[in-house]
Amino acid sequence: MKLQIWIYFFKHAFLSIMNNRLINLISMGTISISLLLFGSFMLLSINLNNWIREWGESLSMSVYIEDGINKMTKRSIESRLNHLPGAEMKRFISKEQAMVQLKEALGSQAGLLGGLDINPLPASYEIVFKDVNNYQIDPKKLKESLEKLEGVEEVQYTEQWVERFEGLIYILKLVGLIIGGFLCIAVLFITTNTIKLNIYSRRDEIEIYKLVGATDWFVKIPFLIEGAILGILSGLFSLLILFFVYSFFSAKTVHFFQLPALGIIFLPNEYSVFLISLSLILGLSGAFIAIGRFFKL
Repeated sequence: MKLQIWIYFFKHAFLSIMNNRLINLISMGTISISLLLFGSFMLLSINLNNWIREWGESLSMSVYIEDGINKMTKRSIESRLNHLPGAEMKRFISKEQAMVQLKEALGSQAGLLGGLDINPLPASYEIVFKDVNNYQIDPKKLKESLEKLEGVEEVQYTEQWVERFEGLIYILKLVGLIIGGFLCIAVLFITTNTIKLNIYSRRDEIEIYKLVGATDWFVKIPFLIEGAILGILSGLFSLLILFFVYSFFSAKTVHFFQLPALGIIFLPNEYSVFLISLSLILGLSGAFIAIGRFFKL
C-alpha cells in the first residue's frame, strides 16, 4: 500500500512538471547556470591546489643575466651554475628566443610588441634541481648568493610563484564562498517561485483533496518531490556542462616557468556528490518555503 502511495506521489510530481514544462525548463536552466558558476570556482580551486602541490615537489630557477656581459663573465656564471649541488642546466634562452616565446604566448596580441625599438627581455639560464631535500637546498639563500655574481641581474625560483599563487587561491576561495552564497540564495528564490506557480496552477485540485479529507502532507509531498527533481536535474545538467568544458581544456597541457607539463583534473567524486547534494537540498528547501507560504494562506 505504501509503495502505491509513493508511486502516486511521484506520478503526480512528474505530471505537474510536464504540465508546466516551460516554466520548469526555464527554472532548471537558470539553476543550472548558477550551479555551473559555483562548480567552476571549485574546479579552478582544485586545479590550482594540485598545481601548487606539484610545483612544491620540484625546484626550478631562472637566472637572468645582464645585457652586454663579456664571454669570460658568461663562462664564470655557467661554471658556477654547473657546480651547484643537485642542479641540472636545462637550457640557455637568449634575448631573441625570449622575445619569440613571448610572441608565441601572446598569440594574436603579439602585434603589440611591434612598436618596440629594442628588445627589453634579458637572456637567462634555466636550471632544475633534483633531490632538493637530500641536498638540503635553501632556495632563498641560493638566490641571494647567485644574485651577487657579476653579470647576474635577477634570480627567480618556483617557490616565489607558489607563494604568490597561495595568496591568489585564498582570495579565489573567499570570492567563491561569497558568490556561492549569493548563488544559493538565487537558486532558493527560483525554486520557491517555480513550485509556487505549480501550486497555484493546481489550487482547485488541492481544494478538492482537502474537501474529501486529504491530509496536508498528502498534498505537500508531490510538491516536495518536484523541488527535489528540479534540484537534482539542474545539478546533473550543470555537472555535465562542467565535464564538457573540462574535456575541452584537458586536451591541452599547461607549461609554466619551465616546470613539467601540468595536467587539468576534474572534480573528485566527493565534490561531484557535494554539488548534486547541494542542488537537492536547495530544491527541497525551495519547495518547503513555497508550500509553507501557500498553506499559511
